Amino acid sequence: MVPLSWYLALSAVLFTLGAVGVFLKRNIISMLLCLELMLNAANLAFIAFSSFFGQVEGQLFVFLVMTVAAAEAGVGLAIVIAVFRNRETLDVDESNLLKL
Repeated sequence: MVPLSWYLALSAVLFTLGAVGVFLKRNIISMLLCLELMLNAANLAFIAFSSFFGQVEGQLFVFLVMTVAAAEAGVGLAIVIAVFRNRETLDVDESNLLKL
C-alpha cells in the first residue's frame, strides 16, 4: 500500500512543473499543456484524498474537473487557431490582441 504522502508529493511536483511551464513558456500550446498538467495534478490529489478517506465526493469532483479541462482544451485550441491565422505566430509576446 502506497502512503498518501507519496501521492500528494507527486501531485505537488506535477503542479509545480505545470506552473513553472506556464510562467516560462512563450508558446501558447505549451502553456495550455502545462495548464492541463496542473489540472491533472489537482485530480491526483482529489483521488488520493478520496481513496484515503473512503468517500466518493472527491472522485465525483474529478469528473467535473475533467469536463472543464476538456472544454478548456476545445475552446483554447480554437482560440489558438484563430490567433495563428491572424498573427501567424504562437508566441505570447507577439500576439498581443488586447493592445491598440
